[in-house]
Amino acid sequence: MEKDRYMISILGEQKLDGETDKIEVITAGNFMKKKDHYYIGYKEYDEDNPETSYDNLIKVEGDIVTINRKGPMRSQLMLQKGRRHQCIYRTIAGDLNIGVFTKTLRNDLNEKGGSLEVSYTLDFNTDLVSENRFLIKIEEKQIHQ
Repeated sequence: MEKDRYMISILGEQKLDGETDKIEVITAGNFMKKKDHYYIGYKEYDEDNPETSYDNLIKVEGDIVTINRKGPMRSQLMLQKGRRHQCIYRTIAGDLNIGVFTKTLRNDLNEKGGSLEVSYTLDFNTDLVSENRFLIKIEEKQIHQ
C-alpha cells in the first residue's frame, strides 16, 4: 500500500464552559477499506512540542467509530450513535475513565474517500465536560505528471 496517498482534512470543534475552540488540520495520510470497515490513519504533531507526534487510527465499522491515538498519551474513543461508552484517556497524572455519548454520526465514506461527521459529549463522573464535533474529509491526492 502506497503511504500517505490521501489528503485528510479535519475540522474539530469543542465547547467547554461556554467557550468554543476550533481547530483545522490538513495532513497526508492513509485510507483503505478492508471487508466492511474503513480505516483512516494519520500522524498528528503537538503544536507546543513539534518533536512529539501521535499516530491516529480511525476505524469505521457501520455505525461504530473507534479512534485509537498512540504516542506519549494514549487514548481510545468508541463512538456509536445514541450510545454512551466508557473510554480510557491516558494523562501524565494517570488514566481517566471518561464517558462518551454520541449524538450524531454521519458516515459518507466510499472506496475513494468521502466524509465522516460525528458530534458527541464527554463526561467525567457523569458531569458534562465538553460538547465536541468533528468533520473528516478524505480525498485521494492528485498526482501531477
